[in-house]
Amino acid sequence: MPLLKSGKLVDDPWAHWDDDQSESPEGPVIVSLKRWRDDKSQLLARGTPLGLKLSSEQTPGEVHEDLQHFDVIALDFPAFTDGRSYSNARRLRQRYGYKGEVRAVGEVLRDQYLAFARCGFDALEVSDDETEEGYQAAISAISTPFQPGLDKTQTAMSLRQRRMRA
Repeated sequence: MPLLKSGKLVDDPWAHWDDDQSESPEGPVIVSLKRWRDDKSQLLARGTPLGLKLSSEQTPGEVHEDLQHFDVIALDFPAFTDGRSYSNARRLRQRYGYKGEVRAVGEVLRDQYLAFARCGFDALEVSDDETEEGYQAAISAISTPFQPGLDKTQTAMSLRQRRMRA
C-alpha cells in the first residue's frame, strides 16, 4: 500500500508482521499488541526498527511504558465510521509525548485527511490511486475548523468570539 507521509508519497520501508505469519519479514516490522506481548524479548533482540499496530479497541495506555521501543505506532481504522483511533493519536501526542511516527491504517478516506493531520497523524497508508495533489486538495478544502486540534489552528468559535469582542 502507498504511504503518504507529511503530504508526500514515499516508499514504505515497514512490513506488517501479521499474527498468522510464522516467519518474520526482513527489516523494520510493525507488529500487533498480541505479538508484542507474546514475543517482546525476541522482537527487541532483532536489532531492527520496530512498530506497533493498535486496533481501535486498544489504547496507547496499554503500552505507554513501552512506547520508547517503537519508531512507528500504526492506528487501525476498521471502518471510516470508527473514530476511536483519532482519540488514540491525540493521546499518544498529548498525554504520552510520543514523538515517533503515528500512522493511520485501514479504512483511510480522503475526506478524513485534514482530521488525521490535526489529530497528530503524520503518515497514512492509502489506496493505490491516491496522489499528493489529492492530499493537498483534501487538507486545504476547509480553511476554518470547528474543533480544536494539535495544530493550534483557530476554530470557527474562537474567531467568532474574537470578532464579537472587537
